Amino acid sequence: MPSLSKISSFSSTSPPQPNETTDGSAERRLREAEDRLRDAIEELQRRQRTARWLHPPCDHADESCVANAIGNLCQTFLLSYGVRVGIGILLRAFKLARGQSYSSLLDLKQLVSEKNLIVREEACRIGLLFGGFTGSYHALRCLLRKLRKKETPLNAILAGSAAGLSILALDDSNRRRTLALYLLARLAQCAYNSAKSNNKFHLWGSHWQHGDSLLFALASAQVMYSFVMRPESLPKSYQDFIQKTGPVAQPVYKAVRDCCRGYPVDVASLSAYLSDKRASNFGKLEEFPPIIPCSIIHPDSNSCLAHNANAASATFRKTFPLYFSLTFVPFVVLRLPKFMDSPVRTCWLAVKGAVRSTAFLSAFVGIFQAVICLHRKVSSKDHKLVYWVAGGLSGLSLLLEKKGRRGDIALYVLPRAGDSLWYILVNRHLLPNIKNAEVALFCFCMGGIMYYLEHEPDTMAPFLRGLIRRFLASRLSNPGPLSNRNASFTYLQALDAMKKPTLQENRDSETSASEKYNLESIPGL
Repeated sequence: MPSLSKISSFSSTSPPQPNETTDGSAERRLREAEDRLRDAIEELQRRQRTARWLHPPCDHADESCVANAIGNLCQTFLLSYGVRVGIGILLRAFKLARGQSYSSLLDLKQLVSEKNLIVREEACRIGLLFGGFTGSYHALRCLLRKLRKKETPLNAILAGSAAGLSILALDDSNRRRTLALYLLARLAQCAYNSAKSNNKFHLWGSHWQHGDSLLFALASAQVMYSFVMRPESLPKSYQDFIQKTGPVAQPVYKAVRDCCRGYPVDVASLSAYLSDKRASNFGKLEEFPPIIPCSIIHPDSNSCLAHNANAASATFRKTFPLYFSLTFVPFVVLRLPKFMDSPVRTCWLAVKGAVRSTAFLSAFVGIFQAVICLHRKVSSKDHKLVYWVAGGLSGLSLLLEKKGRRGDIALYVLPRAGDSLWYILVNRHLLPNIKNAEVALFCFCMGGIMYYLEHEPDTMAPFLRGLIRRFLASRLSNPGPLSNRNASFTYLQALDAMKKPTLQENRDSETSASEKYNLESIPGL
């Protein structure tokens, strides 16, 4: 037995076989050769770039810079045009269906004729705005990359600012100013999020759960005050939208405005409006009344509660087609594969989102009218501040919206309030009236927005980030290490992808191992 243990001990400490020693040494030498080759290739690339002053490679290796810019321009133009036309067609279909003319939905002449669907010019302008920005941005990025011989954040800022001149595709200065102020609010949001994430700055109360609702309430207060007291400070389209959504007629708002300012009320126009109404208990009209009573504000109903309920329900019926179109059409155009996979679920989500948004707007109208009626129950004298407070309280209706959309809605209304305030301050000569100032502001904001999109994307709202990447800059991606797609780069990538074989694999098949490490089999070498 002792002899057996000695034999076992001797066999366990026996020297390695020549096969194993040879394989391990060959593998080590191969790895060392690969490391030296990798270092040599990288050094060669550095020297070439330094010696020849090569610019950083563009991220569209399969096509030229001009083709890439034109492709982005055409793609974004078609997307923008399609979304605007699709929304117009769907709204036209709702209008025909509301008139119970269901057979006309199949008549293309009534559905999409130029007489009934006047969206071609607006759709072209929107397409030129978005497509022009995208195409010129990509072209300028490539040009700056070649001229400056380096890729820095300044390239994105300069290209975004210069491409912002595409805002001139819109011929309405009010729309340009509104869009510029909207982007200014978004840029301020990105800058604040960046400073907060780096522990440089944060506002008191920024952690509040309903801070977005508070911001919306403040913006709504300014907008509704401007609509009642200074309607000329709002864009004409926005005035028409609020007027059509609300239940109070324009002559009544004019009488309220004159009453608050101490001007004489236009009794003739107010009498002409009231003569067509059923109720006749509005009493005697005065030229200088202390307050416009509820009987004139809602002459069709003697009950304020019934009037407010009817106003909310009427707002729901009028605005549901609009919100459904704004929800459904962009989802289908921008996410067509998802829609084709599950069309029923897409329609359900569109209906659900439209119902929720319409309920929010209906509650807004109901609360605004309720505050106005309540003021007339407790006071005998009108004041313009009442309409500012009513607008702020109406903003609480935003709590009906989904949490993820509240911030976007607040930042949508905020530029409207800023636009109104801008107009008032310029009209009172507190700010200079600079021609085309909105164009310069838009260019400045787009430079900052494109910087945050490419270098600090987490500071942007997910909705805006996804929209710009898909809609405005459809081929952009986050910046990463740029690559020169030549043979040496391909070989380096192949080296990184190769996995280290184990000794067991070498013992199983020496032939397969030698084939795997054959340098001639690596693409690009």
